Amino acid sequence: MITSPFDATSTATEVIAGRNLSGKTALVTGATSGLGLETARAFLSANAEVILAVRDSAKGEAVSQSLQVKTGNPRVHVLPLDLSSLSKVRRAAKEFQTRWSKLDLLIDNAGIMGIPLTYSSDGFEQQFATNHLGHHLLTVMLLPALKSAAPSRVIVLSSSAHRRSDVHFEDLHYHRRPYDKWEAYGQSKTANALFAVGLTRQFRNEGITANAVNPGGTRTGLQQHLSPQDLLDIGWSDPKGKDARNFKNIEQGAATTVWAAVAENLERVGGLYLENCQEAAPHDPAEGSISGRFHGYMPYALDPSRAERLWAISEDLVGLRN
Repeated sequence: MITSPFDATSTATEVIAGRNLSGKTALVTGATSGLGLETARAFLSANAEVILAVRDSAKGEAVSQSLQVKTGNPRVHVLPLDLSSLSKVRRAAKEFQTRWSKLDLLIDNAGIMGIPLTYSSDGFEQQFATNHLGHHLLTVMLLPALKSAAPSRVIVLSSSAHRRSDVHFEDLHYHRRPYDKWEAYGQSKTANALFAVGLTRQFRNEGITANAVNPGGTRTGLQQHLSPQDLLDIGWSDPKGKDARNFKNIEQGAATTVWAAVAENLERVGGLYLENCQEAAPHDPAEGSISGRFHGYMPYALDPSRAERLWAISEDLVGLRN
């Protein structure tokens, strides 16, 4: 098991302390708020060049200016990216390719959670489209830049909510089965973990590895579509609306992502599920339900055969298969 001196209470600032990422280029999706913003700030504080891949370019430019002032690092850029649209993902990847030749760190951070049944412009269930398929296409299109920087790392944000659902290959997009927004979110988070396994299996020999990260419960813009009753139902708040006691703050929530990006003992290591700045073990059902305090991953989330199947299906869906 890969461990570190950090834990659930550690912050991104503590993890990045003493690091020098000069000469490194990092791209962070969903970097205008929450975990993505804190991750970008940490990288900039260690002298990295950072690309903020964001849906709202105006907000991205404002965040860029703020980060330059806070960190004293001017090497921060904005890349327009809408993960829910494959054509816009392709556009963003092509723009990246015209501006940068290498990419050391790719943080697939952006996501949506718990929304009503909707479909993307490409006809895919929206949570699966945004959280998984958009990142799959973006990452594969950026492989030449990742190879140029090898050994390079991809960090994929998963969630403890992956335990709500395996990937339902027979009906990914809820055309036949009843829609449940939490099941759909869980499916997308399992897909994120499987993507890290699949990417590592495909490209480890070329110096590219990927790991899945569970940041832990953190109040961010990810919860923007949830009602107070939703938060109560899933155990994230009490009847008075107060956050669950085991929630992390933003700085703590970003710590495992930053650790996954810089830890020496994760160099050329991939296909893992990381949480609280440690390699996670399989989930112990005795630790409680989805609303309790829990750790670990479900075995299906790191299953190589399922990862291979998801990779092939995803390549077809995003139009990358010959």
